[in-house]
Order: sequence, then structure tokens, then C-alpha cells
Amino acid sequence: MATEGIEAVFLTTHNWGKAAQFFQALGYELEFATDHNSGRLRNGDGPYVFIAEVPEAQEPQTRIVLKVPDADAFRPDPVVEVVTPFEGTHYGTEEMTVRDPDGRLWSLQAPAKS
Repeated sequence: MATEGIEAVFLTTHNWGKAAQFFQALGYELEFATDHNSGRLRNGDGPYVFIAEVPEAQEPQTRIVLKVPDADAFRPDPVVEVVTPFEGTHYGTEEMTVRDPDGRLWSLQAPAKS
């Protein structure tokens, strides 16, 4: 089983409000905001952008999220370095972290197990 392409871009920021305004100025609409300085924005049918505020001591990061239809059926090719296997998240999905040959981390996201 392969991934189904890019589902989202996950960003961390030091200022949720400014980051959200930036994307809104680029045509993204706020789908929802949490009560802890994070939220999801979307522009059309493309991948959504999820932004989460982190403390100043943490460096802002960007992570691309690839969609996987079924975590149990997914078997990564041996050339894919698995950093963390699929685990349940607090936001209702299963997530795996992999590393590409240049050291970048990618998230693979599947629906939560029922």
C-alpha cells in the first residue's frame, strides 16, 4: 500500500495569531481554532495547513503530512526509515514519522483505529 499524497502541512510558530493572519492574507480560510493557540486553515480542495503555537525556546518547524488510508495495512518499503511507528494521536488519527535521505522528517497520517 502506498500513500495517497499530501494531506496537510503542519507548522509550529511563536505567534498563532500572526501566522493565521498571514495564511488568511494568502487566501486560506480558518476552518477551526482550538483554545490552545492552534488551528486549521484551508484553501480550496488542496491540503490544509495546521498551525500550532510553541514556546519561544522551541524552533518553529514545518512538517509535510502524507495520507495513508489504513495504518494496519501500510508496510513501508525498506528504503523508508521509520523513526516512530504508527501511534494514536490526541487529535484522533494514527501517525507514523519517517525520515527521508536528507534527514527531513515526514508524517504519515491514517484514520484512527475503530
